[in-house]
Amino acid sequence: MQKQGLNMIYRDYGQTGKKVSLLGFGGMRFENVDDHDKCVQMMLAAAEGGVNYFDTAPGYFETKSETVFGKGFAEMRKRGLPYFSATKTFESTESNIRREIEGQLKRLGIDSIDFYHIWCITSLENWEGRKKDGILQTFRKLKEEGLVKHICISSHLMKDEIKQLLLDAVFEGVLFGYSAVDFQARQAAFDAVIEKKLGAVVMNPLGGGVIPGNPQRFGFLQRPGENITAAALRFLWDHPEISVTLVGFQTLDHVKDALAAIEGYKPRSKEELESVKAAAGAALSGICTGCAYCDNCPEGIPIVRFMDTYNQKLLFDKADGKKLMGIRMKYHWGGLRAELAGKCTACGLCNKACTQKIDIVERLKEIAQLKPA
Repeated sequence: MQKQGLNMIYRDYGQTGKKVSLLGFGGMRFENVDDHDKCVQMMLAAAEGGVNYFDTAPGYFETKSETVFGKGFAEMRKRGLPYFSATKTFESTESNIRREIEGQLKRLGIDSIDFYHIWCITSLENWEGRKKDGILQTFRKLKEEGLVKHICISSHLMKDEIKQLLLDAVFEGVLFGYSAVDFQARQAAFDAVIEKKLGAVVMNPLGGGVIPGNPQRFGFLQRPGENITAAALRFLWDHPEISVTLVGFQTLDHVKDALAAIEGYKPRSKEELESVKAAAGAALSGICTGCAYCDNCPEGIPIVRFMDTYNQKLLFDKADGKKLMGIRMKYHWGGLRAELAGKCTACGLCNKACTQKIDIVERLKEIAQLKPA
C-alpha cells in the first residue's frame, strides 16, 4: 500500500503496473444525470481528491452516464487530472461488441478504454453461451488493436462459481460484490482473485444501501467517532488485496463524505479485522450470508440466490418487501423466476445445512407466490 499525493491511497491493479485509487467513482447512481454540470462537478471533486478510477456502463441511465463521463474526462484533461476509464459490455458477438464499443469511445471522448469488462455474468450457463459466441476472441482482438488496454470481467456469481470464470488467462481484473453484508459468501471468489493476482474492484461496498440504512445492525463495524458509511468503507480498505472500492455517488456531498473517510483512515491489523468479521455472525442473525452450505437442493433450486432476494425484505422497508424482492430477482439475478422456488418439496435438507438456522423452506414458499417485477 502506498500513498501518493493528497490523502488518497493507491494500490496495484493486479499485475498491470497501474496504480489505482482505493476509492473509485461509480457512475450508476447520479441524482440527476441530465444535469451535466453537477455531475461533472462531482467527478472533478473526486479527481481533485485523488480518485483516478472512474467506472460506468452503457446500461447506466441508457448511456447517459457514459456521456457525462465523456464531459468529465474532457474537463480533467484540461486541468491535468489523471484518470482511468472503466466501462462494460453485455454483448457477446463480435459485430455487436464492435458496434457498442464504437459508441462508447465516442461518448467517452477517448481513443481507448483502460479497463473493459465482460458484464453481468449471472450464471455459468450464461457464461458458456457467451464464450460460444466468441467473446474472448473478440476481446483479445480489441486489445491487440489498442481499443482496450486491459480485459476484465464483472460478475455477481458467488462462492466457487466465479473461479470458473477465471480459468481463461485472458482476464487482468475482476469487478464483483463484496461488503460487510456478503463477505462470507464472496470469500471463495475473493480467494480466487488473490490466487490469480488479478486487479480486484469491489462494487456495492455499502451493500446496496443496506448498511447505512441499518446502522444499528452494522454497528460492529464502527470504531469510536466513525459514521456507519465510513466504517463500512474502511472495513473493505482493511483488505490489502482490494484494488478499488467502487462507490456509486448520488451527490457532491456523498463524494466529500467518501473522501473524508479516506482522510482519517487508519488500517486495522489482520487480527483486528478477523475480530470484526467474527462479530458479524451475531449481527447478521436471520440474514442469509450466502455461505452456500444449502446449495445441494435435489430439485436444483438456486437457494442462495433466493435467500439473497429475501434479505431485501428483512433489511429494507417491509411494506415494500415483495416489490423489492421482485426487483432483486429481475435486475440483480438476471430474471430469476419466482416459480422455481415453488419446486420445493420441503425435504428439509437446506434447513439442516443452514448455519444461520433460517427456515429456508418457509421463505421459498413465500417467494414462490411473488409476481414478476
